[in-house]
Amino acid sequence: MSADQRRGPAPRQAAIAERVLAAGSASAAELAERFDVSLMTIHRDLDQLERQGIVRKFRGGVTAQPSGVFESNVVYRLKTMRAQKAAVAEHALKLIEPGMAVMLDDSTSTLEIARRLGSITPLTVVTNFLEAMNLLSTERGIQLMALGGDYDPLHSSFLGVSCVEAVQLLQVDICFTSTSAASGGFAYHQEQHIVSVKRAMLDSAAKNVLLLDHSKLGRVALHRLAPLSRFDLVLVDDGASVDMLRDLDEHKVPYEVCGSGGPGDDRTGTA
Repeated sequence: MSADQRRGPAPRQAAIAERVLAAGSASAAELAERFDVSLMTIHRDLDQLERQGIVRKFRGGVTAQPSGVFESNVVYRLKTMRAQKAAVAEHALKLIEPGMAVMLDDSTSTLEIARRLGSITPLTVVTNFLEAMNLLSTERGIQLMALGGDYDPLHSSFLGVSCVEAVQLLQVDICFTSTSAASGGFAYHQEQHIVSVKRAMLDSAAKNVLLLDHSKLGRVALHRLAPLSRFDLVLVDDGASVDMLRDLDEHKVPYEVCGSGGPGDDRTGTA
């Protein structure tokens, strides 16, 4: 009997989740061999992880990658498209001035902004994202306002009715938001409780900016978050194809393409 078998299903499931989140996906056969258990046992483990919302199953395997009804775990999202998110965040900093009140949603794209805010103080920063709270809590010159609510470990953020109500009591200068998908003039997200908080944030800001890495363009998800016209500006990295940008142009969405090689790489579309 292997060490994984002796420890029982919970530690094994945690190890399976860690492996899938690191690799992005895995086959059931590969996992059964790796953890020295039967395929039936692996499928039970994967069913449990799927019920917890950590991964999603497909025929013959499991993945941490998003779909139209499944949003990836924050641990996976923190590892993906880092360079593209960083390029968008660097561009977003141009929109922030000392003295502003800035709202950040619970996306890993806005976390890249949070990493860079120390150079633009003083600022008031409002967020429901625990990752950003931890990052900014010791930053001098930043007044951090943490939005409470029900803690969701899969998103590392605070959500629910109390979070929405807390947002509704505020008015900020600018809100930076990201979402899972954008297509046909709309932004989409897989989860209704995430959508309700993001919509409240949009209503509480004088200016709204949507941050997208190019992998989110041309995709849809279960819930419509808002029309892209609801945003004053969309920022997307320079991996966006001509067809992806044409969709933004056709729907008269103001956008800027954020290059990673300097100002000359930046492009603008105002349609």
